Amino acid sequence: MRKYAVPAIMLIVFETVAVVLWQTKDNLFYLFNFSYIGISISLGTFLFVRKYKYARRIVQLLVGLYMMLYLGLIRGENMQIEGFWYYLFTGVFEAATIHYAVAKIFGPLIFGRGWCGYACWTAMVLDFLPYKVPQQPRKKLGWIRYITFSLSFMFVAMLFLAGAGNIERIMFWAFIIGNLLYYAVGIILAFTFKDNRAFCKYICPITVFLKPMSYFSLFRVKCDTDKCISCGKCRKVCPMNVDVTDNSRKRKNGTECILCMECVKNCPKDAL
Repeated sequence: MRKYAVPAIMLIVFETVAVVLWQTKDNLFYLFNFSYIGISISLGTFLFVRKYKYARRIVQLLVGLYMMLYLGLIRGENMQIEGFWYYLFTGVFEAATIHYAVAKIFGPLIFGRGWCGYACWTAMVLDFLPYKVPQQPRKKLGWIRYITFSLSFMFVAMLFLAGAGNIERIMFWAFIIGNLLYYAVGIILAFTFKDNRAFCKYICPITVFLKPMSYFSLFRVKCDTDKCISCGKCRKVCPMNVDVTDNSRKRKNGTECILCMECVKNCPKDAL
């Protein structure tokens, strides 16, 4: 039963968040929202333990489509980083601010960059592209993410400083246009660099939150050095170019791991 510990822990974590927010905010929506996400993620990790090939893809679609279509388009909540800044500036601990606190600021202390691997609606689409394994060496372009991070902040700040009317409506359209831009840029980069995750590595502003917190992540892929034969297959199949044979927190691209478990599935000696 030990192998089912991770699905159980993930369910407990999200159910705890769901109940606490439901009670503190007196809003039944939070019980439904985080229960749904927790059940979806737990289902995916359970299927992975059962060695189901498309376990992660199922979670991506269940969570990604829910957040993009239901929360974003139907409920009109900007779940992109601009929405986080918007609610932060208005002093309202709702919607995107809660989402970011749970999934992208404090959550990574437990599950690292798992959000990127299992719940991101941008990566959900990009992972359908043909370059699941990077065909070229990683570029030194990670500095671009800090520019997009700053631009997202300045965009929302300028709306408030200019006293723009109906900012909530602007945020809704910013969510739609922002997603279209993300998909367009992500697809172009994927084919340019022959790497589905090029957008995640170089452009995505959310990683500015994720990277420092995931350094301390509780859940990490570790290597049994006694079993490892240094074949290099794990590094070859890793979409984020992480050296998982190094158990140090300072390992190469260590804060980039999205817990996709491709390295685990492809290790010939079950060393990971």
